[in-house]
Amino acid sequence: MAKTKSLCKIIMLFILTQISISNSSSLTPPQVTVTPPPLPILPLPTFSQLKWQQREVIMFHHFGVNTFTDREWGTGDENPAIFNPTSLDANQWVETAVQAGISLMILTAKHHDGFCLWPSKYTDHSVIGSPWRNGKGDVVRELVNAAKARGVDIGLYLSPWDRHDHRYGRTKAYNEYYLAQLQELLKNYGSVREIWFDGAKGANAPNMTYYFNDWFEMVNELQGTINIFSDAGPGVRWVGNEKGFAGTTCWSTINRTSLSIGNGSLINYLNTGDSKGTDWLPSECDVSIRKGWFWHKSQAPKTLTELLEIYYNSVGRNCLLLLNVPPNTKGLISDSDVMRLKEFRGAIETIFSSNLAENCSIKVSSQRGGGFGPENMIDGDHLWTYWAPMDEYTGHHWIKLTAFKEKLKFNVVRIQEAIGLGQRIKRHQVYVDGVKVADGTTVGYKKLHRLEKGVVEGYSVKIKIIGSRASPLISSIGLHFDPFWHPYS
Repeated sequence: MAKTKSLCKIIMLFILTQISISNSSSLTPPQVTVTPPPLPILPLPTFSQLKWQQREVIMFHHFGVNTFTDREWGTGDENPAIFNPTSLDANQWVETAVQAGISLMILTAKHHDGFCLWPSKYTDHSVIGSPWRNGKGDVVRELVNAAKARGVDIGLYLSPWDRHDHRYGRTKAYNEYYLAQLQELLKNYGSVREIWFDGAKGANAPNMTYYFNDWFEMVNELQGTINIFSDAGPGVRWVGNEKGFAGTTCWSTINRTSLSIGNGSLINYLNTGDSKGTDWLPSECDVSIRKGWFWHKSQAPKTLTELLEIYYNSVGRNCLLLLNVPPNTKGLISDSDVMRLKEFRGAIETIFSSNLAENCSIKVSSQRGGGFGPENMIDGDHLWTYWAPMDEYTGHHWIKLTAFKEKLKFNVVRIQEAIGLGQRIKRHQVYVDGVKVADGTTVGYKKLHRLEKGVVEGYSVKIKIIGSRASPLISSIGLHFDPFWHPYS
């Protein structure tokens, strides 16, 4: 009997021991095998700035009394009765934008002449005095409604310079008037994704002061997800010209304390940015599809070749392209402009719809760890999946693409950084079968090399990163064929 009891105790002790071991094993955390992401390098973009950058191309609409006087700058003494777009159709504007792949449209709610495209309570120099819609029209409202129906976002431009209002030149009175109109636009028309300010100022009032900081504070109070454009941001900066061209070096970083709105001496700084900049303030490249900003019967849209040149020098240089498309006196986007925009969009899709890099083997100089392999550069995600090399610097970082069978034939090289963790690359080069075909500085959100020699052929393509603020993080690469690029023609 004693032996039986002892045996039972031994068996029970063994069972309890196994249960204890099993329970303790289940509480032990598994071994961590995934390498964490590298540290960001400051400054970083905001959520709104990232969304803005991904739009790549947005649209401007200069429209108002100048459309009917054949001027670029109004005098401020125009009779509101001349504004009479009898066939105005904001749905046609939006449809034009959608077909062009545009997701944000910015309207000149008030230009320098002071005429308001909405029925402002603070002036009668507006659509109230127009025969259009019997004085009860509202261009801003019609565009907002049409855009909302198609899922397109809206932006607004409210000129600081007002050549009509009698308060202009009296700083306090005019700033009160301006802020009142700003509140009307940002409170009554739903979500506004971009607000456009410039430093335009009348020569007759050289001492006029704009309370920009007050304006910015009011904007942020009324619209939490908006981007504010001006020479000095704070959300988006001007590129420094109206040709649509960024600098060959273009940083999204800059020092805002060095900027001031309307200061023409800072053009070069705005154009290139600053590798040591303390603020994330990317560039917007504004240019018109025609020679002028307002519609003129005598003018025609730019050619496809000209528009593609602008695209490569704006979007392809880490910027966003703001393309102005002015409605005509009927209140419609002219057929010639509609057709050119379709042609432009079709060309971009033709060029970038096929990526030869997807059909290559990819080798890299090093890899940070699991989750940061070269396959991330061809997965279609241009922001949050990326190749990361080892932190230890052992020479120049590189990416090598090798064709499996036939030679690669292309004339455009695309490189994109994971800018959500900061802009890093200072210098890079591209080689085809050992021959250098491109030499560049910054990359940022997107760098497009349209090869100067035209189409190249080869079995291997090597991208060398020979200067960087920190370990480069490449989110996407591409080899493309542009049939519209003829460098020797």
